[in-house]
Amino acid sequence: MLPRFHYAWVVTAVTFVALLAAASVRAAPGIFITPLEGEFGWDRASISFAVAISLITFGLGGPIGGTLVDRVGPRRALLGGLGVIALGLYLLLSLRDLWQLYLLWGILIGIGTGIASQVTGATVAHRWFRSHHGLVIGAFGAATSAGQLIFVPSMMALTVSDGWRAGLTLMIVACVAVAVPVLLFMRDRPQDVGARPYGEGATLSAAERADDARGTPLATAIRTRDFWLLAGSFFICGYTSNGLVGTHLIPHALEHGFTAVTSATAVGLMGAMNIVGTLASGWLTDRYDNRKLLAAYYGFRALSLALLPFIFEVQWLYAFAFLYGLDWIATVPPTANLTATIFGRASLGQLYGWIFFSHMTGAAIAAYAGGYFHTVLGDYHLMFISAAIFGFIAVSLALRIEGTGRMMARPVAELAEPAPV
Repeated sequence: MLPRFHYAWVVTAVTFVALLAAASVRAAPGIFITPLEGEFGWDRASISFAVAISLITFGLGGPIGGTLVDRVGPRRALLGGLGVIALGLYLLLSLRDLWQLYLLWGILIGIGTGIASQVTGATVAHRWFRSHHGLVIGAFGAATSAGQLIFVPSMMALTVSDGWRAGLTLMIVACVAVAVPVLLFMRDRPQDVGARPYGEGATLSAAERADDARGTPLATAIRTRDFWLLAGSFFICGYTSNGLVGTHLIPHALEHGFTAVTSATAVGLMGAMNIVGTLASGWLTDRYDNRKLLAAYYGFRALSLALLPFIFEVQWLYAFAFLYGLDWIATVPPTANLTATIFGRASLGQLYGWIFFSHMTGAAIAAYAGGYFHTVLGDYHLMFISAAIFGFIAVSLALRIEGTGRMMARPVAELAEPAPV
């Protein structure tokens, strides 16, 4: 019988608020693009290139974070990530030249937010929970949405009233504030508090031991079709979410005649609905075929993006935010769970880290392409249509995942040796 209280829930709460703060920083570019254009005279393509660099380094921060978790534990990894973010934001307050934006936002903040990201959250979930992995990973995905819901309207209000530096200052305060519970309450493993993972019985079965020990070397994983199907579909996820909508939705809405407050409110609504959608996705991930869930999410997203260029009225913008928000981060629980199921829990941090890098590569391409084609064509319509087409391609990729892969995974002690071909 499970105890009435388990320290895993404390770790979950602390990880949630850390990811929430980091995710709110990732939502900032959509707010600051227009003010930076006005103050410095930089064109949108140049600013979008800084966002693209940041998304690439954000993606690289995933495997870095996974490696740090394996070596020094999630507590130090999260503290390091939050510290790097806060430092980068503080230095941005003195921004004067475009190269500084590339260096600070593009590299420093990108790596920091990548360390404090879903890769670290997925690893924490599989360390602390024997059951409910999908639900917990879904909760961590909801942290992204909660960050948007809480901070995007506040950042926009501060930016409109006091300038973009006031919005950055809010993010600095948030990162420093959430570092305190991480420092005080975060623990690396259940054994640190004399506990077992949540849901584990008094004795560990042979099957559970084998499941813990299963892993796949990166060199072996990249020779499998499932790895590339997961990476390819997650590439499209990044293209259609963080890169395009996360970066350019607010500027697009402003150009369609919506006010800054209305645009930010729509993003906040999107975040609110994504909390519901991601938690529901986590629950569904524990119960249904993850491949079919991914296909449904990508198809639903493609349909909503195809309609976005034709929205000019407030009620329809809110309707888009409501519907799109339901599956913005809903892809994370089934993708992480499929990675663990196919390749083994022992290699989840590394392999999901590289699949996450594919996600952010897609995001980076969309972020820059959005700015570039806006400069050339004067609007984002072509980009949103391309995102819809890619969404339907992702449906096909998700359904082709075999999803078993247990013969390729081996005990973690053997991971240093290359697998036979």
